[in-house]
Amino acid sequence: MDAAARACAPPDVTWTGINWAEVQRQVSRLQIRTVKATQSGRHNKAKALQWLLTHSFSGKALAVRRVTENKGKNTAGVDNVTWKTPAAKTNAIASLKRRGYSPLPLRRVFIPKKNGKTRPLGIPTMKCRAMQALHLLALEPVAETTADLNSYGFRPERSTADAGGQCFISLAKKASAEWVLEADIQGCFDKISHDWMIANIPTDKVILKKWLKAGYVYQNELFPTDAGTPQGGIISPVAANMTLDGLEAMLAAKFPRPKRTEKGLKINMVRYADDFIITGCSRELLELEVKPAVAEFLAERGLVLSPEKTRITHIEVGFDFLGWNIRKYNGKLLMKPSKANVKAHLDRIREVIEANKTSTQVSLIKLLNPILRGWANYHCHVVAKEAFARVDHEVWSMLWQWAVRRHPNKGARWVKGRYFKTQDNRNWVFAATEEQEDGTKRERVLLKEADTPIQRHVKISAAANPHDPQWAQYFETRWGQKMLNSGRGRAKLYRVWLRQDRLCPDCQQPLTKYTPWGVRHVVKRADGGTDAASNLQMHHLTCHRNQRYAENEVV
Repeated sequence: MDAAARACAPPDVTWTGINWAEVQRQVSRLQIRTVKATQSGRHNKAKALQWLLTHSFSGKALAVRRVTENKGKNTAGVDNVTWKTPAAKTNAIASLKRRGYSPLPLRRVFIPKKNGKTRPLGIPTMKCRAMQALHLLALEPVAETTADLNSYGFRPERSTADAGGQCFISLAKKASAEWVLEADIQGCFDKISHDWMIANIPTDKVILKKWLKAGYVYQNELFPTDAGTPQGGIISPVAANMTLDGLEAMLAAKFPRPKRTEKGLKINMVRYADDFIITGCSRELLELEVKPAVAEFLAERGLVLSPEKTRITHIEVGFDFLGWNIRKYNGKLLMKPSKANVKAHLDRIREVIEANKTSTQVSLIKLLNPILRGWANYHCHVVAKEAFARVDHEVWSMLWQWAVRRHPNKGARWVKGRYFKTQDNRNWVFAATEEQEDGTKRERVLLKEADTPIQRHVKISAAANPHDPQWAQYFETRWGQKMLNSGRGRAKLYRVWLRQDRLCPDCQQPLTKYTPWGVRHVVKRADGGTDAASNLQMHHLTCHRNQRYAENEVV
């Protein structure tokens, strides 16, 4: 099927009849070609490929699938329309046309922030969301190819753990920088210059301008949008990232790395969305040279640094970044959960417990476990054992008050026997027995954060691009390691290992914990393959490497 044939939907297409593996394969193929064109400087070629992708049936189908299967699928915009039926989704694919497209204004809502203020959130209509998702498929390969190396926010395959890992690399050594500029952009999403984005972001300029100027509705009143990109739009995080991309290159050009015989300025940047830090060898360097250079860079984009959140700190005093406190103690760098983050976590737990004073013990455990597990997993890469133990103690205190309040006429011994069990060598286990629908019984136990193992995160390679086929094996290996570190992932890999009779499919030799091994997809995810155990293979790393060399020689 050629590109022209793929651009139009088959006349008898139905939502349930779409071959999603083929759809993903066609989109990935165009994205890979876009990456290669961008890397070689053929920007007109990349633009043509973007146009082809945004007018293809595969791109439109994938965009509709994304907005109808995510968490916001039941949240309507100002038109109060959602796409729930297969027929509605099929019609939505046909409706994603550039000609005659006019976006409706956003529905404005406000969500609370940690500092007591509110953050405006714009909710587009389903069609606008799908159009943004469609153009994001074409824009993301370019954005990933041209992005700052140490930018980690709202990018595929990157996370806060990677940003924390880069902070450790930049600050941990004895000779590392001792001064840190903690920077925060004031109202970043709300103040980005529209003119700058339209002139510099490589996407359809006409469509982008329509999105930016669509306005928003609040309390039945229409307001214009003269600056900023709406928080809530699918394409907004990538557009904001591309606005800030180039900051790292600017710093490298103005403050080049020295030769071996010269003393370095130790300038390093780590950015997550609009929060970033810049290291330096002295306070004067950061205050008098780096900060003005950053302010000038941002001014071109209509942005300014936040005076209340931007400060310069010595590493022995420490600073908070992404929920961690990063500080050197007697020359040793430690990253711990910040006091503010621990307090916010305990406040959330307290709210849940107080809101469920009359709930059953099983229901309360079901509500608390995801909160405890999520926070512990977020901090399991840093020095968090002490924080975990403190949280467990505070949670026990809250639960004891919850239990005692329910039985004012009972003694402490009775309350303990009713709600707290003894398991193995551990007392005071908050647990309850739940009866299943099939009549069997299951014991629900409250998770203890101190049981979460501390394991150092392996930071992603700065140049890694998930849309570049040269990095396919790298991401496949990282995906396998991530599975191995999760409980369900280990169980899945064990099933794959047994299915292969514990042998490598390439050399038919045993796979053991003493032989380096990896995981690969039989049908690659870029070609529509799934993460099911039936689509996975375990292999010796050397065998797979030799196989790839042989394939390259044949090609």
